[in-house]
Order: sequence, then structure tokens, then C-alpha cells
Amino acid sequence: ICLRQRCSHPAVCVCVCVCVCWYANGDYLVLLVSVVIILPLSLLRNLGYLGYTSGLSLLCMVFFLIVVIIKKFQIPCPLPNELNALNETLKSSNASLLDSNTTATDYSDDTCRPKYFVFNSQTVYAVPILTFAFVCHPAILPMYEELKDRSRRRMQGVANVSFLAMFIMYLLAALFGYLTFNIHVGPELLHTYARYYKSDVLLLIVRLAVLTAVTLTVPVVLFPIRTSVNHLLCPTKNFSWVRHTAITVGLLAGTNAMVILVPTIKDIFGFIGASAAAMLIFILPSAFYLKLVKKEPMQSMQKLGAAAFLVLGFLVMIGCMSLIIVDWVHQFSNNKKSDGH
Repeated sequence: ICLRQRCSHPAVCVCVCVCVCWYANGDYLVLLVSVVIILPLSLLRNLGYLGYTSGLSLLCMVFFLIVVIIKKFQIPCPLPNELNALNETLKSSNASLLDSNTTATDYSDDTCRPKYFVFNSQTVYAVPILTFAFVCHPAILPMYEELKDRSRRRMQGVANVSFLAMFIMYLLAALFGYLTFNIHVGPELLHTYARYYKSDVLLLIVRLAVLTAVTLTVPVVLFPIRTSVNHLLCPTKNFSWVRHTAITVGLLAGTNAMVILVPTIKDIFGFIGASAAAMLIFILPSAFYLKLVKKEPMQSMQKLGAAAFLVLGFLVMIGCMSLIIVDWVHQFSNNKKSDGH
């Protein structure tokens, strides 16, 4: 369908066309994947059956990490679009050749020099996203039930290995992703790659792998949520496939609505990380320890540490949520001004 004409000259007009096929619409693909793949996996009664899909998801993320590290040494700096813009600037400039070379060098150095710390309006999303990244607390009890030879020590070992592996993967992906794009890195790393290399086959495969990993992770995350909802609504009733299916479909419907309506994943991770994740990581464990552990006096190091952790949790939650809401209001006002013009 031809949407508009772009004319560079009165006699030369180019018709800009886009494909309106249903399979090119991301919203339809989200619904299709949810119904065909996520829903059947989410309806399983036991978490142990999802171990194979979780292993495949982990392999996909390892592949993603390897490609991110490789691309750091393949993608030049400045980036291709920056070089084209710089060449056009130099061609249209009347400065001397020496001044032009100096300008090019300064531009390249500023663009390609990584900074140890960057503070801007987007920095407020960093802490909630990191908090959200390490939230696995709701899945601890279902995982413990699936362990062979269950014990507290064995569960602690599983948690330590899992957290360490995820920390290394997150750290390397973030580090090499930032070193690749520096000041041009976006909130979604794969979209940043697509902005400069739209037809790179390897990057397209990586996007498919990450999509597979995220798709296979949803049933694992959904399992403890459904269990909690079931215990809240019907704590004394026996298992029912109708109730089991209804809760699953309701949770997936809410998730799909959020995915379709919220424009960027940064907003989802930021808000949930500042609210629910802060409660799960900082506030609730500290509050439970202070309330339930009676043998430790309040002046002990353990209780004082838990109290400090509790205060830190409230500071993170209130501060980050306030700044995120302020950023949303600022973005909304800027969009209204741009629409008005």
C-alpha cells in the first residue's frame, strides 16, 4: 500500500510503500506465539517438565552472549551511519583540510571513548532493571519441590550457581554491548544492532534465539504466579483443570495486553523493578527476618543489617518510582509539544 509520496524534485517523486500483511504485524505474532507455544507449556502441572525448555533457553542466551562479544571486535567505531554523516559534514564545510582532520579526530575520540559513569534521565532505570534481573524468589519453592534429595544446603548450592552464572552473563553482555556502541547504545541492545546492521544474518539468528529464550522462560515464570493466585482464591479446593486453565489464560491475556500496549520494555522493567522487585529483594525478606527470628536480639549485627536493608529497599522503591514517573510525565509533555507543532 502506498502511504505517501516523497519528492526530492517536482519531477521526481518516489512512492513510499509498506507491507500490511498480517504476519508483518508484531502484535499478531505475539498472540500467535502465546497461543501455539506458551499456553500449552504453561498448562503443565509440574515444573520439572519445563527443565528441558529452560536448558534450551539458557543455550540461546549463551549464543547471544557469544555473538555480542564477537561483534564488539567486528563493528567499527565510529559506526557506519556516523561515518557517512561525518563525510557529508566535511564535504559541505569550508574549513581547511587540517581543521577538518582535527574535527574528525575529535569526533571519533568523543564517540568511541567509553565513560565509566553516565548520569542522565535514563540512569534512574538502571537500579530497577538490575533489581528485576535477579528476581527469582517466587520460583524458589517450586524448584525446591522438584529437587532430588531435597535439603537446604543443596538448594543453597543451586541458588549460588544460578546467581553467579546469570551475573557473569549479564555483566559480559552489558559490558561488550556498551563498548560496541558507547554513547549510542539503546535501552534494547538488539534494536541498537538492527539500527545499523538491518540485514546481518548472524544478528537475525541471534534475535530469533533471544525470542526463543524469552518465549520458553514465560511458562517457568508463570508457574509460581498461577500457584499463588490459586492459593489465594481457592486455598482449600482440590485441583481443577477448569480453574487451572482459566487462571493461566487470564495471566497470559494480561501479559499480552501489557506487551502490546506498552511501547518499550524499559518502562516495564523499570516500573516493576522499582516496585515489585524491590519488595521481593529488599523489603519483604528483611521484614520477615525482623519479625520471625526471635532468637536474635534487635541490637545484633544480623538484625541491624536487616533493618538497614529494609530502609534501603524503601529508598530504592520510593526514589526510583518517583523519578520514573517524573520521566514519563516529561516524555508525555514533550510528545504533546511535538504533536502540537
